[in-house]
Amino acid sequence: MGRQETSETKPPFPWHLGVFDAHCHPTDTVPSLDNVAGMKTRALTVMATREQDQSLVADFADKLGITDDAIPALESTSGNKKSRGYIVPAFGWHPWFSHQIFVDGKGVIPSKLNHYRMAISPSPENDDDFIATLPDPRPLSHLLDQTRSYLQRYPYAIVGELGLDRAFRIPGNELADNRYERDPALTPGGREGRRLSPYRVDMHHQRKILKAQLNIAGELQRAVSVHGVAAHGVVFETLKETWRGHERRSLSKRERKRRATLDAAHQEEEFSEADEQSSNLGGPKPFPPRICLHSYSGPVDTLRQYLHPSVPAIIFFSFSLLVNFSSTSSKAVAAIQAVPDDKILAESDLHAAGEKMDGLIEDIVRKICQIKGWTLEEGVKQLRSNWWHYIFGKKLGNENGAG
Repeated sequence: MGRQETSETKPPFPWHLGVFDAHCHPTDTVPSLDNVAGMKTRALTVMATREQDQSLVADFADKLGITDDAIPALESTSGNKKSRGYIVPAFGWHPWFSHQIFVDGKGVIPSKLNHYRMAISPSPENDDDFIATLPDPRPLSHLLDQTRSYLQRYPYAIVGELGLDRAFRIPGNELADNRYERDPALTPGGREGRRLSPYRVDMHHQRKILKAQLNIAGELQRAVSVHGVAAHGVVFETLKETWRGHERRSLSKRERKRRATLDAAHQEEEFSEADEQSSNLGGPKPFPPRICLHSYSGPVDTLRQYLHPSVPAIIFFSFSLLVNFSSTSSKAVAAIQAVPDDKILAESDLHAAGEKMDGLIEDIVRKICQIKGWTLEEGVKQLRSNWWHYIFGKKLGNENGAG
């Protein structure tokens, strides 16, 4: 690693090369939309999480979404000031709110009481008062239809935020602090100062909602942004279930040597059906083509599972100061060191656009560069190229990055 920066030695940050936020939530503070145009970060990847913010992300996309005309500005490293801010919209249902969805595939519509008794752990069978404070559940089919419609409307949109969380407890209706006053700028539906209940979202239920959204992303060949807290092994197993039967087949040394002697035509004949499936990236599949594990906090061993040659999806790992460096940082440092240079992303995970978000992005990029031993210019170019690959599914030309 490079030497520790101080305020006197800190080199200027190369914003002009193009810096991108892989995961953030400015729709939680809608007035911050006005700050996007003046931000130094070139584009924000903006997550939806629940019923109240799906349309807000769409509103952001209508005003600031990436269009074909914006691509040259995103690609540029000339130092020209961008004409406005840009966002990539992400539509999805966060695991914190997944209990608000019921699975209606068999045509059975449960009562509100019965649904929440099944979707919440431990089951609140004797706590009807708590269930009464929860919103009426929505059918999964409606959520998927809405997500599909948004993805078709916005060709560069991705799916997110989705995932699994063992640690989160569902907020009750009682305020944690009687002096708390709700901020009218905040989008409804979040915790908003409420005391946490003893209840969590049932993990089996979370997995159903996650897999359904992963299938939509596969159907429309869009990237996803995945949340995982205290459930890293289960996240991997759930993702693995979606690509079962589509794994890339590893060739033995003998097969690689034999194929190296064949001409191109003969190679095509030798491809197995599994090879054809894994190499045909354009058609619908039950799994997303590109997956970002956002604010990755898992162990290095799990990280290496995602990088196994048999995994047919392209896996990225993003890191933030707010999550990965809020307390002990040794696990994050080890993970950043282990992630391949072309699979790492930077994010703010902040809930308001503006100067603070820029600052968090600059700080995490500096941190990644320090850990990786990159110069700032190398790191910014590499992270820019990685974000481009994650969002658009193709690599930029040779940008003389860190790789």
